[in-house]
Amino acid sequence: MTDSSNRSEGRLRASVGRVSASWREVWSLIRSHGPSQVQFWFIALILGSAAGIAAIGFRAGVETLQAALYGTDDVAMLHSFAASLPWYWLLCLPVIGGLTVGLLLDRFTEDARVRSVAEVIEGAALREGRVERKRGLISALASMITLSTGGSTGREGPVVHLASVLATYVSSWIRADGITGRDLLGCAVAAAVSASFNAPIAGALFALEVVLRHFAVHAFAPIAIASVAGTVLGRLVWGDVTEFTLPDKNALAFYVELPAFVLLGLLCGLVAVALMRSIFWADDLANAVQARLSLPRWLRPMATGLILGMIAIFFPHIIGVGYETTSAALQGSLAFDLAVIFVVIKVAAVAITMAGRMGGGIFSPSLMIGALTGLAFGTVATAIAPEFSGEGTLYALAGMARLPPPCSARRSRPR
Repeated sequence: MTDSSNRSEGRLRASVGRVSASWREVWSLIRSHGPSQVQFWFIALILGSAAGIAAIGFRAGVETLQAALYGTDDVAMLHSFAASLPWYWLLCLPVIGGLTVGLLLDRFTEDARVRSVAEVIEGAALREGRVERKRGLISALASMITLSTGGSTGREGPVVHLASVLATYVSSWIRADGITGRDLLGCAVAAAVSASFNAPIAGALFALEVVLRHFAVHAFAPIAIASVAGTVLGRLVWGDVTEFTLPDKNALAFYVELPAFVLLGLLCGLVAVALMRSIFWADDLANAVQARLSLPRWLRPMATGLILGMIAIFFPHIIGVGYETTSAALQGSLAFDLAVIFVVIKVAAVAITMAGRMGGGIFSPSLMIGALTGLAFGTVATAIAPEFSGEGTLYALAGMARLPPPCSARRSRPR
């Protein structure tokens, strides 16, 4: 019996040894010659799953911190709940968050700036699909703190960069060349966006069109695999639900209404330009004030938090990504004057947050601004010609699509 057990144990060890040797040989071949097509697909699946988990973890971290700091169990209704909080809490929380972000960036980055989508595009174009790893992780943490403490930005930009950091680690491990590194970057980005929005097609298109800037056949299959992996993980955690709920009556009434959407597109383009210009102008102003007063770098986000806190006392709608206000616009539950005011306030809040060197992205604020712009325009358009008009909420939905997020609206930082 003992001899039989020893022989079985010996065979088991031999089998494990052969499998281990095979994996070492495969790994050596991947590192020396690059992965084959099938191997790359498996790597894309693993990387897409990791990026999806990172996106889910980032969102869960933001929502957990928001719930703890603002004292609410329903972060989807954060704006409504924040309106009932004491004014001093709305004022102090962004200041504390800004101070924390400022100290983090001052200590761990050479320029005290947060990395986001612009750096991902730069990495795909100029760095063989690589981004900064250590500073990328610090940027993700800074963005999480910003979004949780009253910053007026979005979570998709930080998630995209965080996924790109994972792709950079994988590219370094397998010694990927430029083409492979960029494809891995696209896989990670697609999975992160898909996990965030429950939209596998949108995630793949975003990676191909915005980040990689091409639709090469060799990149499409692995990016699609990674995007589906991110979506599946997102649905397992959050459920198969959409981010926004649209009203039942949301259809075009007559084709004569189509020219109004052309005008809406032009208006949204002007608003998008105003958003980008306001970010640049606010950044220039903040640089001038910081140089004039000789303020330390870590104090800039803290001062920004103070300004955001003062705005949030009167307009808590600027806090975080703004999905509650976006949903209200899509449901048509906001009046014309409120929609216009919220557009102006949100543009100002985003510009202040970005100029203050706090974390976060531009995608979600662009959705909110586009929906509000569309609703305001639709309210006027349907009032002028009610017999030819559908629902005003259709204009809000179109406004979300026609206000493009300025992903690369960033001036080159000093090297």
